[in-house]
Amino acid sequence: MSDEIKRTVFTSLSGKELKNLYTEADLSGFDTEAELGAPGNYPYTRGVYDTMYRGRPWTMRLFAGFGTSVETNERYRFLLKRGQTGLSVAFDMPTLMGYDSDHPMSHGEVGRCGVAICTLEDMETLFSEIPLDRVTTSMTINGPASILLALYIATAKKQGVTLDKIGGTIQNDILKEYMAQNSWIFPPEQSLRIITDIFGYCAKEAPRWNTISISGYHIREAGSTAQQELAFTLLNGLEYAQRGVDAGLDIDTFAPRLSFFFDAHLDFFEEIAKFRAARRIWAKEMKRRFNPKKEASCKLRFHTQTAGVSLTAEEPENNIVRTAYEALSAVLGGTQSLHTNSMDEVLALPTEKSALIALRTQQILAYETEVANTIDPLAGSYYVESLTNDMEKAFYDYADKVEKMGGVLKALDHAFFQKEIAESAFRYQKELEKKAKFQVGVNIFNIAEKPSIELLKIGQETEDKQIERVRNFKSKRNTAAANNALAELKKAAVSKENLIPLIVGAVESHATLGEIIQTFKDTFGIYKERLFL
Repeated sequence: MSDEIKRTVFTSLSGKELKNLYTEADLSGFDTEAELGAPGNYPYTRGVYDTMYRGRPWTMRLFAGFGTSVETNERYRFLLKRGQTGLSVAFDMPTLMGYDSDHPMSHGEVGRCGVAICTLEDMETLFSEIPLDRVTTSMTINGPASILLALYIATAKKQGVTLDKIGGTIQNDILKEYMAQNSWIFPPEQSLRIITDIFGYCAKEAPRWNTISISGYHIREAGSTAQQELAFTLLNGLEYAQRGVDAGLDIDTFAPRLSFFFDAHLDFFEEIAKFRAARRIWAKEMKRRFNPKKEASCKLRFHTQTAGVSLTAEEPENNIVRTAYEALSAVLGGTQSLHTNSMDEVLALPTEKSALIALRTQQILAYETEVANTIDPLAGSYYVESLTNDMEKAFYDYADKVEKMGGVLKALDHAFFQKEIAESAFRYQKELEKKAKFQVGVNIFNIAEKPSIELLKIGQETEDKQIERVRNFKSKRNTAAANNALAELKKAAVSKENLIPLIVGAVESHATLGEIIQTFKDTFGIYKERLFL
């Protein structure tokens, strides 16, 4: 018989003490019209569109990629045939770090945690039989984001799709890499230059493309609280907006294509409050700092992924339930697109079966539960509105601290964000160990049985096959044309010329991802993190 589980302290997942009852007194002075408004109207607390899911359901977009472009293309077509409405590309570690599959640094990692993409041939195979004028694609890539965008553009052109017809997103958020995920390549200033080049290029050439996905997800997965995720993400977003303006761009030419990416963790009401507060803060700060003329420049649109760190290797079937509740919080919080984690992702890349269950979770939510019928149904709740206000206050507290340090880059240089995240992660781990916070099947109700589910395994033969593909590609190309394109790119890198057309030209001349990255390394150098004890 299990021991009775007793709580003695009642706090949110982020450690905030909670009252046993919230009343009208907790919203003293709350101006409903000013702080909430109507859906589709400033400050967008209740949603960025006036019809929300009545107009169109959120985009169902599972994060997927493994092995070579051949296997991943098969998975994409499998999911699209079963009702997925958008694609999301997971790249392997060599691609994330800017190495070709045949580079010595890639050994043992090719195709293991995502798909290997080095060449235009790889990208064309990845999207074979997938019409890029009808399917939107999100790509989780940061340091080499400009190159993956160029490969996508070149692939679309080969399909006969004009650039004004392609839609999707590159993550392209380098600031959170320095804060949390650590897959950087170049120093901050040079990285930010490439990002603003992307803003300018896409505003003219690919107006439906989201040029950046400012990501709180990886900040949260590194151990931050919900408040830190919100604050650090929005501060990064405001830094990108300022950099675009400083580069000579009109705020209204690029701000409408800035997008965001948040984590949906297990604290149901705290997550909903985070999403609502994010929209309100962004609208207020964009209006205050930049005074845009277009309403779209103030609208925070976001993708959500359920929390990878909430998944447990123990009793992995429980992860289906966790993911469903997290997905519900994202929908009630007004997300524009959603990825639901598969139950086995804590153990391996998803199998077809587990990926299908994750997709069906969203479809049941959208088409059976009726939760999408009404916009922002929790508005007016004393508890939810109080939590939303607390989230907003936490943002401004952090904003003041960062401003006093001299801004985001100065705070990064002093490891402020890194320390905050590390301390929060340590606190939560101690709470789990003390059973102040619970994980069913792990620190309570655990039965200590080895998981008995099928796992997807990526063998050495996959890496060997991909290396052979890359070598064949290089041997058959016009090497002189590729080298000339790289030389032109290197020359432009030391000027103020927009680099994106030259990167597109380089991939169309069959230069590889690794060769383009090395060209930039030779010019920009690489980032080395300062150590703080």
